[in-house]
Amino acid sequence: MNAINSREIDKVLILSGTFGEGHQQVANAIHEATQLSLPDVESVVFDFMALGYSYLYPLSQYVYMKGIKKFPRLYGYFFQKTRKVNSFSIKLNAVLSPGMGRTLKLIQEVQPSVVVSTFPFAAGVMSKLKQYGLINIPTVTIITDYTDHSYWIHPLTDQYIVGSNMVRQALNHQGIDDSKISDTGIPIRPKFFQAHDKIELINKFGLDPDLPTILVMGGGYGIIRDGLTTFRALNALPQSIQLIIVCGHNEKLRHQVTEEFKHSKHRIYLTGYIDYIHELMAISDIMITKPGGITTSEAMAMELPMLLYNPLPGQEQDNAQFLVHAGVAMLAENLTDLKTKLLHLLFDPKLLKKMKENTRLFSKKRSTFDALDVIVQMKRQVSIPNFSVTG
Repeated sequence: MNAINSREIDKVLILSGTFGEGHQQVANAIHEATQLSLPDVESVVFDFMALGYSYLYPLSQYVYMKGIKKFPRLYGYFFQKTRKVNSFSIKLNAVLSPGMGRTLKLIQEVQPSVVVSTFPFAAGVMSKLKQYGLINIPTVTIITDYTDHSYWIHPLTDQYIVGSNMVRQALNHQGIDDSKISDTGIPIRPKFFQAHDKIELINKFGLDPDLPTILVMGGGYGIIRDGLTTFRALNALPQSIQLIIVCGHNEKLRHQVTEEFKHSKHRIYLTGYIDYIHELMAISDIMITKPGGITTSEAMAMELPMLLYNPLPGQEQDNAQFLVHAGVAMLAENLTDLKTKLLHLLFDPKLLKKMKENTRLFSKKRSTFDALDVIVQMKRQVSIPNFSVTG
């Protein structure tokens, strides 16, 4: 990692959100990297939605999670309708502006030298605070998927950190100057860059080193579309395999899978939400997952080929398109396609090897520390004489 001059920055304020795990995971990655490489710098992480909308937060989070599970097409419709800046997207951002007061109060208390947003509406509020002359602090937005969208783009954002050149070009097309975009890769926690002893980990989890190992996960909330039906399809595979199933916070799904796999011919390792997913990725041959930006970035860092299943309309479909084009993943459209492509991968070691090699080409091993370099440099690059809060 680079030796960064810590005297250039005192505090980093990171505004995140827990609508999906990805935003928080990126915030944690920057926080951990700051602790590792900048011991004299204080990194502070806040949940923007809990901060700005404390009364509505539990309800809005519940509605969001139910909405993407029950009405994915409706979510996709609104995603596409607001992809470019238009009257509708502007109104949506305006609805979230009431969080300005509490955000300003937080900035006054923390007195950061730079503010990093890993949640789109936090970036919007930061831009509005600058627009109204309430702050003059450098602001950095980290886009947490391999796509662009108007809710990330705001006029007074100083720097965008993106995951690929494709996203850079998409922002260019939306009018963002290239000098304001840094293609570092999506920041992920440093432990995904570390080497692991596969045999030692296989023994640790009581698995069979001779069986092909399939990791199945649906993000922090364990959302696998088609739910239990998906696992029944995997259980019906003729070849004996080893399944690692991560249900996240979805305890209902975990109990259902436990009952369903009682008499499975496959070897099963079942878990809920964990903090050692990097170890499970290290011992897996293939990962079946929904294409979230963070999970798939972690998989690429671990050189783990992916089989993407039934992505949600919106950013997940965009992520899937990027990953398939990069040759690190295959996309399954339905359960029959999922079984067919999984068997194809299991019986074609040359294809798996090629996908693994492609992960080395597209994974940016220094993404987190390169992103931190960009954040630190913002204090020097933004031509503002004073970085404290005004007024």
